[in-house]
Order: sequence, then structure tokens, then C-alpha cells
Amino acid sequence: MSLAADILDAARARGVMIATAESCTGGLIAGALTEVPGSSDAVDRGFVTYSNAAKQQMLGVRADTLEDHGAVSEQVAAEMATGALRLSDAGIAVSVTGIAGPGGSEHKPEGRVCFGIAQPFGTRTETVEFGAIGRRQVRAATVDHALQMLLDALRS
Repeated sequence: MSLAADILDAARARGVMIATAESCTGGLIAGALTEVPGSSDAVDRGFVTYSNAAKQQMLGVRADTLEDHGAVSEQVAAEMATGALRLSDAGIAVSVTGIAGPGGSEHKPEGRVCFGIAQPFGTRTETVEFGAIGRRQVRAATVDHALQMLLDALRS
């Protein structure tokens, strides 16, 4: 069984739907989940919010948060996840925002990705430095990590 199939089974067991809020992955997490036949009973929706405007308009990320911390931050990941939870019928939401590359900045290197998991009882975040392994690899590693976070959260 695949990781995505395990997540769907865990969501069904908990009686919750899943929402995704994605920036650097552009919908790949939702794509991995919906690749599994029958996923519509466990996946509610996915938000692809690549621009800062989309993060604000579709998920309610605050302009102050973007200004103070930047789009690639745990604060924005948290607001993306809580926004996806609030604006969907899901009981759990995962978010990702990062720098897939190529390139980065002095303060935010290529391969840095911030993750958020929101549930009605709280939101947690984390940052992973995948390194300058290339855009495709950063995005694939981000999908794998987000899926594992979802599974862990559903099973806890």
C-alpha cells in the first residue's frame, strides 16, 4: 500500500476530510492523494496559492505576516494551514511554502521548506532544509515529507 493510500485510510478511520494548501509544490500533494482511486471520500480540496496575493485571497494569510516573516516562514505556513482548514470541510489541513530553486537568498536558501498541519485543536509547523538538490528533487521531497506529516498527525 502507498503512503497516500495509508493517509486516506487513516483519514477515513478518523472520519475527517483532508485539505491541502500548497505553494512550492503547486498541487503535487493533492495530486498524490487523488491519484489513489476512491480518494474523493477523504480528500475535500486543495488550494494552490503560488503568489502572495493568492495566499491572502484564498487562505486569509495576513499581509503583516508576509511582510514581517516572508512567504517562506513557519508563520505563513501556519496561516495557510489554518486558512485551508477554516475555508474547507476538512478536519485536517497540510500546507507547504518553500524555495524549490534554483537559487535562494542569503537568508532563505534553496531547499528550505516550511510545513504546517492544522486541526481543530491546534496547528503545528516545522521547517526542513532539503538543500540545493534541484527543483524537482526539492518538490518531490516536500511532497513525501508533507504526506508523512499528514499520516503522523492522523495517527496521533
